[in-house]
Amino acid sequence: MDSTYILLQHYWWFVISLLGALLVFLLFVQGGQSLLFNLGKTELQQKMMLNSTGRKWEFTFTTLVTFGGAFFASFPLFYSTSFGGAYWVWTIILICFVIQAVSYEFQSKKGNLLGKRTYQIFLMINGIGGPLLLGTAVATFFTGSEFTVNKDQIMNVGMPVISSWSNPLHGLEAAFNIWNLCLGLAVFFLSRVQAILYFINNINDEELTTRCRKQLLPNAALFLVFFLAFLVHIMLREGYAIDPSTGEIFMQPNKYFINLIEMPVILAILLIGVVAVLFGIGKTIVSDKFTKGIWFCGSGTVLTVLSLFLITGYNNTAYYPSSVDLQSSLTIFNSSSSFFTLKVMSYVSILVPFVAAYIFYAWRALDIHKIDSKEMSSGNHTY
Repeated sequence: MDSTYILLQHYWWFVISLLGALLVFLLFVQGGQSLLFNLGKTELQQKMMLNSTGRKWEFTFTTLVTFGGAFFASFPLFYSTSFGGAYWVWTIILICFVIQAVSYEFQSKKGNLLGKRTYQIFLMINGIGGPLLLGTAVATFFTGSEFTVNKDQIMNVGMPVISSWSNPLHGLEAAFNIWNLCLGLAVFFLSRVQAILYFINNINDEELTTRCRKQLLPNAALFLVFFLAFLVHIMLREGYAIDPSTGEIFMQPNKYFINLIEMPVILAILLIGVVAVLFGIGKTIVSDKFTKGIWFCGSGTVLTVLSLFLITGYNNTAYYPSSVDLQSSLTIFNSSSSFFTLKVMSYVSILVPFVAAYIFYAWRALDIHKIDSKEMSSGNHTY
């Protein structure tokens, strides 16, 4: 049972990592919102942009909820520690996504009290705040958070809370760490890059496409600066390692670099992902005829983020380290659900390929024709 239990813990960390990677790809919806007034110079162009991303916002929101739900079911101690302790940052993220849903549905309703521009500003807030805060939160998987865990506290009838946060900012303190911000900004500019690539692929408007191509290079350059700075930093810094014989957490030099070397498959996934991202961006910049950059960049993003998640949880690594108490750090071994729960959930996960096939079918049906000005004035449902 022990070996099977360990296998299930690794399996569910892979599932969590894959969901997180897909979420980062789908943030192109938020990236498009942040570019609304920058790229859309006319009301028609803004409407085309909003409809291009608006038909996908449900995928992003659903993936975020699924990511949180899967984390809760498979690694409940992380959920109670992070979502219960760093609640301000997660609350703000959820608010950003809620106002997105409201804005898409009500911005074009006649007689709405706030006016169309107000809802578009809400979308801008989500487009900037969502990716930035999510990237900052994920960065704490490498840099650590200020919490302590005392499992004996569960016996306290008056307050059976085993996790406590050591900072009154409850998660917002992560934004004051330069390396957390570095990844947050990398995710933000990546979301804009992917949005630009998606607009080029999905919208049939020559003027807007030309403007997108001009904006691609500066946004891509900023993404690469912040991402490479963060990647080099985590490869060179100490990491949170586990002694497999005792379960003790200790600091190990170059831990995340060592993880890549000792897990060559994950290293290959990272390298393939980075090459795919660079190819999607570079080919679109040099070729005015190339419109499929989003699929290379998107698939590369999924592979790259997947590999980064995996090196935080695999190879005896603490995926949610505590910067104030090393032994409170969470690992896939000390924070997972029971063997029975993980086993039952694994049976349910067999349905995932069918759900993925449905999403692919729905996505293809929505994108079978490019969005153009004629469709926006046809009287069909538009945002």
